[in-house]
Amino acid sequence: MHPRITFLTLGVADLEKSLAFYRDSLGLPTKGIVGTEYEGGAVVFFHLRGGLILALYPKKELAKDANIVPSPATPAEFSIGHNVKMKEEVDAVMEQAKKAGATITKPAQDTFWGGYAGYFQDPDGHLWEIAWNPKMLPED
Repeated sequence: MHPRITFLTLGVADLEKSLAFYRDSLGLPTKGIVGTEYEGGAVVFFHLRGGLILALYPKKELAKDANIVPSPATPAEFSIGHNVKMKEEVDAVMEQAKKAGATITKPAQDTFWGGYAGYFQDPDGHLWEIAWNPKMLPED
C-alpha cells in the first residue's frame, strides 16, 4: 500500500444539511449532490488541495455499502485536522464554523506543543481540529 489517502468519506444523517454546512457556510468547492441516478448513490465530493477528496455520503448507505450494521458513533473515534498558516486564522475558521452551526467543543487556545488550536463538531458530530503548528505550516 502506498502512503496516501485519496478519499475521506463522512457518513451523514442529512446530505442536504451537510452540503449546506460545508459548501455554503465553510466555502468548500463542490458540484453539489451527484449520483442521484443510482439507487443509494447520492454523494457530495469536495476536491481539496493536495489531491484529497472529502466525500459526504448518507450514513445508512455507507453502512449498507460496507456491509456493516450502523452503530452509534463517538466523536472521539477520530478528528479531521485543518492546519493554517497563521495563528489568527484559527480564530477566524472557528468563528466561521460557529456561525455555520458547528458546536465548539474546545475554544482555540495555546497548546502544550507550541501551537494554537481549537475543536468543533459539524452537524453530524464529526470532530475537526483547527490548528496553527509553527513547525508544520501548510505549503499553500
